[in-house]
Amino acid sequence: MTGQVTGTGRGDGAVDLVPVEPPRPGNGNGNGDGNGRGNGGGGGSPAATPSATATPTATPTAPPAGSPPPGAPPRTMQDVRRDHERLRERIVAGDAAAISRQHALGKRTARERLDLLLDEGSFVEIDLYRRHLGTGLKLRTRPHTDGVIAGSGTVDGRRVFVYAQDFTVFGGSLGEAHAAKIHKVMDLALATGSPIIGLNDSGGARIQEGVMSLHGYGGIFRRIVAASGIVPQISVVLGPCAGGAAYSPALADFTFMVRDTAQMYLTGPDVVHAVSGERVGHDELGGADVHGGRSGVAAFVHDDEVACLEEVRHLLSLLPSNNVDAAPSAGPCDATTDLRPRLAEVVPVEPNRPYDMRQVVEEVVDDGEFLEVHRDWARNVICALGRVDGETVGVVGNQPSVQAGVLDIPAAEKAARFVRFCDAFGIPLVTLVDVPGFLPGTDQEYGGIIRHGAKLLYAYCEATVPRVQVVVRKAYGGAYIVMDSRSIGTDLSLAWPTNEVAVMGADGAVNVLFRRELATAADPAELRAELIAEYAEALMHPQYAAERGLFDDVIDPAETRAAVAKGLAMLRDKRAEPPRRKHGNIPL
Repeated sequence: MTGQVTGTGRGDGAVDLVPVEPPRPGNGNGNGDGNGRGNGGGGGSPAATPSATATPTATPTAPPAGSPPPGAPPRTMQDVRRDHERLRERIVAGDAAAISRQHALGKRTARERLDLLLDEGSFVEIDLYRRHLGTGLKLRTRPHTDGVIAGSGTVDGRRVFVYAQDFTVFGGSLGEAHAAKIHKVMDLALATGSPIIGLNDSGGARIQEGVMSLHGYGGIFRRIVAASGIVPQISVVLGPCAGGAAYSPALADFTFMVRDTAQMYLTGPDVVHAVSGERVGHDELGGADVHGGRSGVAAFVHDDEVACLEEVRHLLSLLPSNNVDAAPSAGPCDATTDLRPRLAEVVPVEPNRPYDMRQVVEEVVDDGEFLEVHRDWARNVICALGRVDGETVGVVGNQPSVQAGVLDIPAAEKAARFVRFCDAFGIPLVTLVDVPGFLPGTDQEYGGIIRHGAKLLYAYCEATVPRVQVVVRKAYGGAYIVMDSRSIGTDLSLAWPTNEVAVMGADGAVNVLFRRELATAADPAELRAELIAEYAEALMHPQYAAERGLFDDVIDPAETRAAVAKGLAMLRDKRAEPPRRKHGNIPL
């Protein structure tokens, strides 16, 4: 009978209404094609001789979808509400078998991750009922959420927007509806001035939906760029993140990864082998330690999801919600009068003896606590977020215990990106300088050290936030200029009495200036020692630079924390208007 409908049940509890076609005329032998799909007449109708006097029968009209069967009592509001709640519960519960498989991989579900990240009971989900349009190949089911949980919640009471890809639904692959949910969350975050957090666990683009999947990624990338420098963006990789999907973490301000479960690459091991013949595993190609220590894509690497998401919360506690609001303050703690005599013991007087700059950072920031960014990549420079007298600051420092603290290509890139982030969000910068120069060598020159070093120079020159420089021990050559010197715009420059600041070290300077004298001297070693002492006494002491206005003060090492705190307090109301232009042309 025409007009009838039948329900097609699915695993997610939803019902698709599919029209039932009437039987089509057969051939009289039971071989008709009336949807019976077989011999014996089950689906066909016997051939009939048309009758001139036959009266057409009326076709009944099907009841509206969702209506009770004929003869059943009418549905009440209570019935509708109960069915709606059951559907919602089934969607939120998810597929038990798929969840078990996720747990077997050592991974939590998207909803479990959101519970760890957000304040209890704060999550407000949007687009729970969103499903794909079902037009792609082999898209036999249409589960709700379409493989991503999206919405908003709070972290320590502050609003954030978040999406968490759900690997239990289509492997977390991104299709048109999936992407639209992420777009909506990102638009809301930008409109409200709230941080964006993406939890990535996806097989990549949904092949069945064709180019619309790629279009969805493009929309995400465009929104990341539009929000850059306006709201903080954090990407957390908790599973696979392959192909175009990898550009979301690459564009984010900070990327977190979890060892053993997170992998990120543009082309997987099979493609690498097919193209180059090289065999490489998933972790070896794009694991957390690769991106945390070699490529520099991951700013933070953790052993498990709990520690990872807890550190995301800690990072957010140090950041403003947007580029207009200030970062949360912990309140003053008398830093302006806090003397730290241990600093004179941490830093040796001898310019070539190594030490750990982290110990200096501990003495400068409140409670010795700071969050180091890219700890395992470009370790010859330190970038960290901490607080001084209760206010968030960004700290950049050379690390003498690694390559003597020289600047090279990775160090310049790492520090430049960090400086630009801090400047974008109004976070003051404290630069701790102990740098012998740029790393020499053909590898560096061929690799573009000039261009990459210029990135750090550009970042500091462009920064308008309060900037305090402290030369802890030595600063030579172009590296002295690049490390936020007075000549490129630092607001306050401080030096220790033991500083050496010059074009180059005394040994190198004497060898250049007095080459002929040394070549003809009766005792070159004795003459060299005399000339080195003379050069250092005349040109390398901090008073030489202070007399010329390049240092604002020469302080006792114990006064460093107090001096930095006083300087930041003095600069707190600094206002600087950027030049009127579309944007500068940073040497990328």
